[in-house]
Amino acid sequence: MPRGISIGIIGPEELVQRILNVLKAFPSFRPIAKTYDTVDEAPGLAEEIADEAEVILASGPVPYNAIREQVRTSAALHYVPLTDTGFYRALSRLKNALGPERRLRVSVDTLGKPMIAKALAEIDETRAEALPYDGPANASKEMLAAHHALLFESGACDAALTAEASVAKALSERGIPNEWIIPTDGNITVALERALLSTETRQSKEAQIVVGLINVDHFERLIQTRASEHEIQKFKLDIHRMLLDYVASLDGYLTHLGGDEYLFFTTRGIFERITGGYKSISLGRSMYRKFGLSLSIGMGFGRSANEAGTNARAALRKSKDAGGDTCFIVGEDRALIGPLAMSDPLEAALALTDAGLIKRAEDAGMTSVYLSKLMAQVARTGQTDYKVHELAAMLDITVRSTHRLLQQWLDHRLIAVADVEKVPKGRPRQIFRLTFLRDAKGG
Repeated sequence: MPRGISIGIIGPEELVQRILNVLKAFPSFRPIAKTYDTVDEAPGLAEEIADEAEVILASGPVPYNAIREQVRTSAALHYVPLTDTGFYRALSRLKNALGPERRLRVSVDTLGKPMIAKALAEIDETRAEALPYDGPANASKEMLAAHHALLFESGACDAALTAEASVAKALSERGIPNEWIIPTDGNITVALERALLSTETRQSKEAQIVVGLINVDHFERLIQTRASEHEIQKFKLDIHRMLLDYVASLDGYLTHLGGDEYLFFTTRGIFERITGGYKSISLGRSMYRKFGLSLSIGMGFGRSANEAGTNARAALRKSKDAGGDTCFIVGEDRALIGPLAMSDPLEAALALTDAGLIKRAEDAGMTSVYLSKLMAQVARTGQTDYKVHELAAMLDITVRSTHRLLQQWLDHRLIAVADVEKVPKGRPRQIFRLTFLRDAKGG
C-alpha cells in the first residue's frame, strides 16, 4: 500500500509543477497530480480522484469554486490563495511590458476590491488604477474573459490581470494585454500546511502514542572507570536527570528498565516538532558533551501501544547494529526512517559550540529544557530582550520562579538588564537581554 497522505493537485500544468516542487518539503504527502487546459475540466478531474485522495488542493480560487459547486467528495478541499505578492509581481510585469512611466488602468478578476486597494496603497502606486471584477465567485472562464474584453474594447482599461491561466490564454488570443497572477512559493506552502493539518490522518497521527527505547552505549565499560560505588550511583543519577529533562521537553513519560536501558512515551506530533520533522535528536549531543557517552535510540510508531513497542525494539536493534550513537524510527508500516542526526539543530543554527558556555548555563540553573525553549524562541523570532512575564510564559513556570532564575543568570553573566520600562502605577519593569544567545549568534 502506498505510503503517505494522498493529496490531489489540480490546476494548469505550470502551476501544478510548481506545487509539486514545493511539495517536496512535505514528506507526509503522496501527490496525485491532475492538469487541465481549461478550468472547466477541474470538476471532472476532482471526480476521478475523489475516492483516492484524502485532500484535494486546487491551484487557485477559480478551480476551487468550480469543484466545490459541482463535485461531492469526502476529501478536504483547499486552494492556493492569492496574496498581494502575486498581485505585485503581475502588475510589475504588466507595467514593464507596456511602459513603466505611463498611467495604467487594469481590470482585475478574483482578487477582492479591499485587497487590491490596500496593495496599491502599501506600495504608494499612483500611476495604476485597478477595476476589480464584482461578478459571481464561480464565474466561468468565458464570463471572466468576456468581462475583461468588454472593458478593454470600450476603452475603460488598458490591460487585464487574471488569476486563471485559461483566461489569460483567451485574452492573448484576442490581442488584449494581460498578465497571469501566479501564487508565490510562500502562498503554496501556506496552502499545503493548511491541507496537512486538515486531514484526518494528520489529526489522528498528531495524538498517536510513540514509544522510545534508549540504550547507553558501552555502559559497563563506563561504569568500570568510576572509583567507588558512590560515584557509580551519582553517575547513573546524572544520566537519569538529563534523560528526564529531555523527555520533559517532549511532554513525555520516562521509566528506567534497569541497567543501561530506558523507556519513554510521547505523542507523534510533539516528537515530530521537537526533532524538526524526524531530522535530529538534540539529546545525543548534550549527553556526549556532559558525560562523554553516546546513545542508541529506537523509536516506534504503531496503531497500538504493543505495535509501537515492538517497532521501537526493532529500531533500537538497527541503531546498535549501526554501531551506536544514532537513532532510527520504525513506522507502523515497518518502514525504516533514519538515521537521525544526534545533534541539536537549534544549537547549530545559533553556532553555540562553546562547551564552557553550555556548562556555565547549566551551573546557573538553566536546565536543558529551559535552554532549548530559549534557543527555539530566539531562533524563531531573533528577539533577545524579554520582560519577566514573557519569560515565565515561555518557560511555563511562575513569575516568582522566573525572578529567582533571572537572579542566578545575572550572577553568572548569562543575561543583562537591557532597559527599564516605566509604568503609570507600580514599580518600573526590567527588560532582560539573553546576552549569551545574542553573542552566540554574533549579534
